[in-house]
Amino acid sequence: MAKDSFLVGLIGSGIGPSLSPALHEREADRQGLRYLYRLIDIDTLGVPAQAVGDLVRAARDLGFDGLNITHPCKQLVIEHLDGLDRQAEALGAVNTVVFEDGRAVGHNTDVTGFAASFARGLPDAPLERVVQLGAGGAGAAVAHATLTLGAGEVTVVDALPDRAADLAAALNRHFGVGRATAATPDQLAALIGRADGIVHATPTGMAAHPGLPFPAELLHPGLWVAELVYRPLETELLRTARAVGCAALDGGGMAVFQAADAFRLFTGREPDCGRMLADIAELAGAAESSVG
Repeated sequence: MAKDSFLVGLIGSGIGPSLSPALHEREADRQGLRYLYRLIDIDTLGVPAQAVGDLVRAARDLGFDGLNITHPCKQLVIEHLDGLDRQAEALGAVNTVVFEDGRAVGHNTDVTGFAASFARGLPDAPLERVVQLGAGGAGAAVAHATLTLGAGEVTVVDALPDRAADLAAALNRHFGVGRATAATPDQLAALIGRADGIVHATPTGMAAHPGLPFPAELLHPGLWVAELVYRPLETELLRTARAVGCAALDGGGMAVFQAADAFRLFTGREPDCGRMLADIAELAGAAESSVG
């Protein structure tokens, strides 16, 4: 008999506003599942990120079916797992842990989530030269996804030069020499001037970090712009890009497709991504109006 009751959770810092519980539970309700999604916030618990191993073990012992993992625990959790899927191993980061037969296995659905969102939202976008802002955990995942989609070269720009250089080196080891380079923010004008598109993977544009990640005059009509921020769905960057004539992709698709992939791993059931895309638009809109 197929299992119809699931207990899952999210481990991370400052995750109170996360829309993941609602996204997962709404889809489960439509499929007739009993599905509880719990937030395990290390800030609320008063424990450091290094406690992620203890939290994973506790969740497994308490009968959880799986966990999502977010900042700042995506790399730290790896040493506490019994195995990794190919994507998580290549990336060196885990955002989904599945408990099965007493084992904890790590996956990364950020990569597949961004790839699916991009293929759906910008299917004909040229990918010869891509500039990516941000080399953190999410940035690493989307850079892998962009190169997997066939990008010729990804230039990673970060305020921390070593972080950009480390990510570029890792991408070149995985995809081949010359597929990725690192640059600093003072090079953005020249880079964007010759780029096909921009992937934005920094917190700028979130409700708590309003504004643009670079001067608006660097945008030009030939560009596409892909955003990871999904609260709000319409960031200042996307508004400005659309006004200039750029093709634009909001962060809602990545949020949905990574959640859908995790839901599939946890339950073995096929989620309806169309319904979940409608959910994220409604949930993000409600969250934005409540803040406003």
